[in-house]
Amino acid sequence: MDVSAIGPSEDDDITLAVVIKDIARQQLVELGAQGLSPDAVARAGGLPVADVEAAFPHRDDLLTALVIDAYDASGEAMEQADVVATKAGASGGARLLAVTRALRRWSFANPGEFTLIYGSPVPGYHAPQDTVPSASRTPAVLAGIVRSALEAGELTPPRRPVPGPPLLLPEALHLFGGAPEAPFSDIVERGIVLWSNLIGLLVFQVFSRTHDSVRDEAAFFDYAIAVAAESIGLEVPPAEHTD
Repeated sequence: MDVSAIGPSEDDDITLAVVIKDIARQQLVELGAQGLSPDAVARAGGLPVADVEAAFPHRDDLLTALVIDAYDASGEAMEQADVVATKAGASGGARLLAVTRALRRWSFANPGEFTLIYGSPVPGYHAPQDTVPSASRTPAVLAGIVRSALEAGELTPPRRPVPGPPLLLPEALHLFGGAPEAPFSDIVERGIVLWSNLIGLLVFQVFSRTHDSVRDEAAFFDYAIAVAAESIGLEVPPAEHTD
């Protein structure tokens, strides 16, 4: 992608930072995050290194921008799917299936960005606090669905609540809106198990860990989400697969 001819007046919507990030996303697919650098981006885009460094002085600045964008894009995909499902009068289980399918579609469409935020840590990079609000969008969607299902009386009480003191930090409970009363007092813990199951399932599928054992990956995804949802007492209704 040679953008060396782009001038500042050609398109007010195209900024240098946007162009650089677009090039960097392609580099994520071709080189991986560990191969990303201002020099590599400049070479790939036909840009002076100084221009890249003016927008993103260090590799970590560029990585952070990409991380935030990836979390925002994936979170937005889920949020939009939830809006559509909610307007259609979907149950909590149907909403859960809709948003997880949306995240799956985004993950397969953007494997480089998926790997950046959910794959192996990038050596020498530590995501700053700036990434937290964007990273919280996915669990916030899941928490909102579980909270709504709880308030609507859609959840089946668990057979085995978590014993002993709370397992979670106050921040996690705050995101959910506080810990519910028994018999759902451990619903936030169960929600985090659901969240981790979702991401783990996507890692398996995006990285082709199940291709030699699963006949229909998309149908298996729906099945796995339904099974995981049972752990929080939420029933995912049978639905014809459309992805």
